[in-house]
Amino acid sequence: MDERTLTPGARAMRGERDGWLARIDFDMAPFTIAWEVTRACAYACDHCRADAQHRRDPRELTTAEGMALIDDLARFGRPILVLTGGDPLMRPDLFDLAAHADAAGLRVSLTPTATALVTADRMARARDAGIRRVAFSLDAPTAEVHDRFRGFAGSFERTVRGMRAAGDAGLALQVNTTVYADNADSLADMVPLLQEWGVVQWSVFFLVPTGRGARLAMLDADGHERVLGWLHDLTGTVGFDIKATAAPHYRRIALQRAARASLGDRLEGVAGAGFRYADGLDRPMKGVNDGRGFMFISHTGDVTPSGFLPIVAGNVREAGAVDIYRDAPLFRELRDPALLKGKCGRCGFKEVCGGSRARAYGVTGDHLAEDPSCVYVPA
Repeated sequence: MDERTLTPGARAMRGERDGWLARIDFDMAPFTIAWEVTRACAYACDHCRADAQHRRDPRELTTAEGMALIDDLARFGRPILVLTGGDPLMRPDLFDLAAHADAAGLRVSLTPTATALVTADRMARARDAGIRRVAFSLDAPTAEVHDRFRGFAGSFERTVRGMRAAGDAGLALQVNTTVYADNADSLADMVPLLQEWGVVQWSVFFLVPTGRGARLAMLDADGHERVLGWLHDLTGTVGFDIKATAAPHYRRIALQRAARASLGDRLEGVAGAGFRYADGLDRPMKGVNDGRGFMFISHTGDVTPSGFLPIVAGNVREAGAVDIYRDAPLFRELRDPALLKGKCGRCGFKEVCGGSRARAYGVTGDHLAEDPSCVYVPA
């Protein structure tokens, strides 16, 4: 990593952060926290897990409650805090919250909606508030398909302009793509665009049937295996990292291929884990899953294992987020592979994979059931 590319805050905290990353225990702290600061959004995306609305909910956490939440989250150490929505730019106090989180030592990123709110001035304010990376959603390589998916004409072009504004402000860029049955065949055409835009990470979200996304067709198990295998082959051949989201069996595929290549069970560098970036939003060295290394906080303070697994474990207005993550029965269950059912429970990869708990719940109603998107049959 080039030290000159680090922001002053990232450089000052690097030693402490590295120590925390080396000793993090997912029973005690998540690697990543997503906070839905608002559910308001101008778009009506087909896959939206939040079923976002055009106006802000009066029950949102207030600025004071948000500041108190951030102070509590800092008790975890140095997790990544993703400010998401809805469209987080629809909160007037967004940059105040971001600056407070940065000052508390959290590593802050932002996932704005590509609307007219994404301006050069706001991206500069995001940088000055300590936000290190901005993630934009792009679900197809053409405007026609992407705009139809997002429910907003001009979304594609606004996304490209937003990425340009963020890049000009010195922010690292990430692209999030939701994959489902109808767009999987267009993924390869995304690659040259991602390289042209200079993204540091492509986060490929595999559809979970929740929210509006329940109306879309998921890939079947064979389709998941095919796309995940393709992503694994692509890793290392492009100038950006590739992260499979809501598809933990990507790690099983990587381990199987590593074993065939006589690399043993070494996951780092094979499955795309352990990458480090100048913005400090490094990848974890071990597998993150719903409730195990990840937690989600809704706009009203409900705490769930992820945004795609809508089972409420508590509310930050009634209990601390740290206490909920560590002690809530739901989170404890999700961190115990011995409780997994079906073939996930029998699988030799359950410690590093565990299956998508959100997809298991979305399809079966049981968060401990086997993941229906995996083709692997354990011996």
